[in-house]
Amino acid sequence: MIPDAVERGIEHIRRGGIVLIYDAEDREGETDFVMPATMVRPKDIAYFRREAGGLICVAIHPAAAEKFGLPLISDILRRSPLSEMVEEDGDLVYDKRSSFSLWVNHRATFTGITDRDRALTIKKIGEAVAEALNGGGYGSMDFQSSFRTPGHVAILRAADSLLEERRGQTELSVALALLAGIPPAMVICEMLDGDTGYALSKSDAKSYAQRHGSVFIEGREIIEAYKHTFK
Repeated sequence: MIPDAVERGIEHIRRGGIVLIYDAEDREGETDFVMPATMVRPKDIAYFRREAGGLICVAIHPAAAEKFGLPLISDILRRSPLSEMVEEDGDLVYDKRSSFSLWVNHRATFTGITDRDRALTIKKIGEAVAEALNGGGYGSMDFQSSFRTPGHVAILRAADSLLEERRGQTELSVALALLAGIPPAMVICEMLDGDTGYALSKSDAKSYAQRHGSVFIEGREIIEAYKHTFK
């Protein structure tokens, strides 16, 4: 059975709305804004900045990342003189590794950091993922000709087996996209608390969702729905 919050979240993101996903108490204990990359607009980026305040990233399906030739940044650095800096098992309290790949700008942007530039980059990443996974020939060379690095949008590569391997915001948001039947490229951004300096509490995030007509979804609910749908 698919939890009601997931059902409502699916309908919300299909319309290009923002949903709130809380990972788990035993992980980061954070709530992220989440919306489809293909539907993002400059005003959405401005809203993420003002209302969430965390890092604006794009989580993408591992099959698309593979077609684009996008590695995990930690794998690149392990082969560099900076290898001693790379996270090791035990460095992260909440997980074994992070999902960061490259930071990019679309080649049609100027500085890359403005709301318009980031919206363009994010939207084009979403469109590239859709094309790559829908039988199109979009591959590594196409990605390289469309984007440059370093840039201002962080791409997060979901784990190869998604929720069976890792249950972070990256995998949860990509799983929600798959449940909704939309391209698995999602904009995510942590909700921060300007008063405490920490992540916004779960209760405050729930209240925010109610006040703003959004949907609050717990990570365990997405995991339950994903297992039910793709068993």
